[in-house]
Amino acid sequence: MSKNKLHIKNMVCPRCIMAVRDKLNELEIQFQDVQLGQVILSDPIDKQKLKSLSNQLNTLGFELLEPGKSALISQIKTLIIEQIHHKKEPLSINFSSLIAGKLHHEYAYLSRLFSSVEGVTIEKFIVLQKVEKVKEYLVYNQMTLSEIALEMNYSSVAHLSAQFKKETGMTPTQFKRQSDPLRKPLDNL
Repeated sequence: MSKNKLHIKNMVCPRCIMAVRDKLNELEIQFQDVQLGQVILSDPIDKQKLKSLSNQLNTLGFELLEPGKSALISQIKTLIIEQIHHKKEPLSINFSSLIAGKLHHEYAYLSRLFSSVEGVTIEKFIVLQKVEKVKEYLVYNQMTLSEIALEMNYSSVAHLSAQFKKETGMTPTQFKRQSDPLRKPLDNL
């Protein structure tokens, strides 16, 4: 990993990016870009400023990751979250190809690493993210189940419904009827 790139755990939304930008500016740390899960610094920073940044990020619920394996896991999660929750166009390749290509590692290695540290497979993490996005669509009630299935790259409404029920214990229709939908923050998945 480059000395000019920092990886940050729990950055899952545009507001997270703004919060990290604010901390960087507050600490007068020069940066080129802030994206989900990472910061590109203009120049390397000294250990004292890095420690200060780490402490400030912790107060916001973020964690500055050490280079190496935990940074890879954070990058995997970020790629998945970004694709499922923030991209407008559907994925034209499968997730394994996307992840392996972006991270320049064999997918089998990344999959074993992820499972050993997170206790769930990458595939299960993807399913959990997709179910949360489906919940979001259901709460907003602006799309039919067929439109949601298409948007989320499910082969059919039946497949979406089966996966949704397996993860939540209820059908999408039952979920919609609830007065208090049980949605989870993305960083808790």
